[in-house]
Amino acid sequence: MELFKRNKVLTAILAILVVAGVGCWIYQLATGLTVTGMNNGTSWGLYITSFMFFVGLSAGGLIVASSASVFHIEKFKQVALPAVILSTVCICLAGMFVLIDLGNIANIWRLFVSPNPTSPLLWDIVVITCYLVINILYLVNMHRGNDHAVSIISRFALPVAILVHSVTAWIFGLQISMEGWYSAILAPIFVASAMDSGLGLLLITLVALNALKIFETPKKLITSLAGLMATCVAVDAFFIFCELLTMAYPGTEAGNIILSELFAGPTAPFFWVEVIVGLVVPFVLMVFAKNRENTKLVVFASACVMLGVFFKRIWLLFTSFITPNIFGAPGIIAGSSVAAHTTGIDVFVLYSAYAPTAIEIVVVLGVVALGVLGFMFLSSKLIVEKGAMKAKKASASEPAAIKA
Repeated sequence: MELFKRNKVLTAILAILVVAGVGCWIYQLATGLTVTGMNNGTSWGLYITSFMFFVGLSAGGLIVASSASVFHIEKFKQVALPAVILSTVCICLAGMFVLIDLGNIANIWRLFVSPNPTSPLLWDIVVITCYLVINILYLVNMHRGNDHAVSIISRFALPVAILVHSVTAWIFGLQISMEGWYSAILAPIFVASAMDSGLGLLLITLVALNALKIFETPKKLITSLAGLMATCVAVDAFFIFCELLTMAYPGTEAGNIILSELFAGPTAPFFWVEVIVGLVVPFVLMVFAKNRENTKLVVFASACVMLGVFFKRIWLLFTSFITPNIFGAPGIIAGSSVAAHTTGIDVFVLYSAYAPTAIEIVVVLGVVALGVLGFMFLSSKLIVEKGAMKAKKASASEPAAIKA
């Protein structure tokens, strides 16, 4: 594999992270989710945050690739292959985080034995499965050069790419018991953030492939994609403003609680970093055509967008866990490893608290490292080797052309 040979140090580091992640996951399987920072008050943590983030990264890449065929945007066809590779890898990582969050992976059989068709969680699993199948079919037919099949698949890929993030939003938006989640525009917010973060990842990847001389992307196309990212950032910011305005006016008690936590509470740093670093800074940079021609600024703005969207996932998920709607007496059973060794009312907490443990962090790093290795493998097979075969055919036909 050309990419692995040229990046031996990086490959070794990624392999070590994968091994460490697998080891921590096995330890989690043996011990239970008690080794994580999750508890009864905060039932979702870093795994689900990462799930939301990578679903968005995946959807953004496939939307760009499928738009090339659906809307006949010829320039997007040039980057369709790396975009679909990114999309495939990211959706696999998203699915892995869901399985890891189950605690006991053997519980997956219950999905087939007793599925609940009214549950958005089931909808999400079905859509993600369809989405992965579409990605695989997309890659196979692009590798074979079957443009007609790619065109047909694109018609399905575009709506499914939008739907996969919409259903992820509905997992939260349809839970009316959580004050900060139920919202009619949560799905559009998720789709907008998927577009800008997915474009950010695609731009960074294209620049990296250019630097490694693996896949050449015209500078005009990089500039065009950066402009599209700036537009998506503006739409994302508008949706968030609409959501905050709706909660602030006319000033309901639930809305005031969420806003107070969001603006000055425990999740406030994530919110303000997302607004300033993830929205304002990249938009101000990329709104000017001259800045979009600067590759370093494009990479910086793309990284800011991705960081901002990840922080958005954090504050969106955890703000609603800060103040529970219903307390028991005298509080909420902590449900953590600490609570297992306490007695009396010490097992109760008044408010939920969460911080990812070292186990969670290493598992997440291991999954991400596996994704990078997966991208390197697919790129070697579908981009590097395919390019080498084309170059070999061209050199073989050159003498015949000269002779003629």
